[in-house]
Amino acid sequence: MLFRQLFSVNELPIDADQFNILRNNNTLSYVPPCFKESLMRILFSATVLIVIVSFICNRKKTIAGLKTGLRMFLNLLPPFITVLIGVALVLSLLPKEVISALIGEKSGFLGYIIAALIGSIALIPGFVAYPLSAVLLKNGVTYPVIAVFITTLMMVGIVTIPLEKKYFGWKVALTRNLLSFFGALIIGSLMALLWSLI
Repeated sequence: MLFRQLFSVNELPIDADQFNILRNNNTLSYVPPCFKESLMRILFSATVLIVIVSFICNRKKTIAGLKTGLRMFLNLLPPFITVLIGVALVLSLLPKEVISALIGEKSGFLGYIIAALIGSIALIPGFVAYPLSAVLLKNGVTYPVIAVFITTLMMVGIVTIPLEKKYFGWKVALTRNLLSFFGALIIGSLMALLWSLI
């Protein structure tokens, strides 16, 4: 019963024809709200249960762990909010058509290059990349372009090359970054190919 409620097509706020058009245009990213809410409830309940069990087993370590977790959360909050505010400003200044033309579905391989360059230059923490990507998806950016962006964000660091060179030398630093850059473009291309077949 719960499975049917979570994955029921009747939950979609669109008819079957609109659903097929979205699927054929590779723009379908809809997740039923009831699924998201149920998943969050399950995760929250599991977390509370684990904390209670941990508290029963060892009160001192649990309190220390909660304090550490709170400190980590507060440390992660400023860059997270800063990046999201920056993206919100950029998205409000740039019309959706411009974003779509640069890194949208019709941008072609140029969109991959732009996403790869942005990902290579940006110093964004990994945990910010996913909510940021969700915002970009809502503004017309496709999944393959997002894949290129996230891959270069995690694997390529133009700004951090001098630091990498200090530990590994120029040869290793440049080779690793170049291979990662072109690897991201290959990943995006393969994802686009797979997306067209699904």
